[in-house]
Amino acid sequence: MKRALIWTNPLGASWASYLDQAKRVFEDLGWQTITADDGAHLDVILVLGGDGTLLDAAETARARGVPLLGVNLGHLGFLAECEVDQLESAIKRLDDLDYVIEERTTLALSGSDQQGWALNEVTVEKADPRRMVEVLLEIDGLAISTFGCDGLAVATSTGSTGHAFSGGGPILWPEVEALVVVPLAAHALFARPLVVAPHSVVSITVRSDSRTSGAVACDARRSYLLNPGQRIDITSCQTPIRFIRFGKAPFAERLVRKFALPVRGWRDISHGPSHAA
Repeated sequence: MKRALIWTNPLGASWASYLDQAKRVFEDLGWQTITADDGAHLDVILVLGGDGTLLDAAETARARGVPLLGVNLGHLGFLAECEVDQLESAIKRLDDLDYVIEERTTLALSGSDQQGWALNEVTVEKADPRRMVEVLLEIDGLAISTFGCDGLAVATSTGSTGHAFSGGGPILWPEVEALVVVPLAAHALFARPLVVAPHSVVSITVRSDSRTSGAVACDARRSYLLNPGQRIDITSCQTPIRFIRFGKAPFAERLVRKFALPVRGWRDISHGPSHAA
């Protein structure tokens, strides 16, 4: 019997109704469903929620080697595959094996007696909100710059539309195997986002003269302190997160739809020349 873990956050009665709907559809198709990870065999994790809920579920999916199917109940839902009104049809397509698997690169973090991983990004931010954190940035063992800042974000292409994007970084297509390094509110003349090779090692050291520690966070979930003088290394990881996709829709289409981009901007000429003064 196929088995699905339904992952959601209990944030109201409306969410409970979608959970009940998902259970009913799965069970009508002969699946067994659970709502808490008990360590038994899984075929898929169905995530009812937004991007944050998907990131929560990703840890279990990665450890268990099973794919994620995201159904958006949140605001943006950039990582989700479909909206909630498609819930029933999505489960039926899952049962019919009418899907493809998309693998997304993850990050590995090591250093200062810590190990970690992230799907979106690893950030080092100031632990004391009243002060800047002083950092040294190195790429492949070579110093790039030192500066005071609110923090640094190192993101995958998946995370390039998240924290790194809000910090002024570029958006990378999922097929682009690269890491994005984005200084956050840096007090420096040279503090531009960098796109580095996927095999590069990005090292961040909190300088010994920093007046605050760094707060390290992996996908804004798994976190610890990086004290002055300590360093972390961030690289691409060999263990991906697997997403269920219903076909190969262009990433540009998802970008336009999710961000509601004004494709026909104010300079659109399809209706002839502007008569503005």
